[in-house]
Amino acid sequence: MRFRPAPPGGRAEPPNADDAAAWVTGAVPDGWFTERPEIVVDRDEIIIWARVPEPDLGPDATDADRAAAQAGRINQFREDTRDDRIRVARQIEHHYQRKVAWGIRCGDTNELFTHLAAPVMTRLRQPERQILDTLVDAGVARSRSEALAWCVKLVGQHTEEWLADLRQAMTKVDELRRQGPNTI
Repeated sequence: MRFRPAPPGGRAEPPNADDAAAWVTGAVPDGWFTERPEIVVDRDEIIIWARVPEPDLGPDATDADRAAAQAGRINQFREDTRDDRIRVARQIEHHYQRKVAWGIRCGDTNELFTHLAAPVMTRLRQPERQILDTLVDAGVARSRSEALAWCVKLVGQHTEEWLADLRQAMTKVDELRRQGPNTI
């Protein structure tokens, strides 16, 4: 697979990653995870979310004990599989032309290992800048960029259903485009 050429003044699009979940499942060694990994893809990054077995602490364990044991299990997985995860990530990065991050779940504990923070440029008028500045002045964020990231996160949390519907509609449009006449 190769990058599609960049449009004039634009950025090259990475190859299609519709089959990334199957590809990653085939590339990961058997026995690493208790279930098939969840693959989250955008134009910059592929995140592999996977579940490892919970440690058995017995019925007398407290919530704090469970959280500590789960964090320890995730840390041990991270250390034990580092070289193999890097090897698999390099293969995926080469195949799909995107960075790869690993997220591990154990019980109620989730940890995302080194992942991409992509810069996004935007132009804001004064009313929008004042919102960001208020968040900075109130100590909610350290900078305008952190305040903007906080706002995006908040919108995402409060519009999950709408965003899911929008993504589903976009997938349908992509399917219809692929079925349409080939004019190129």
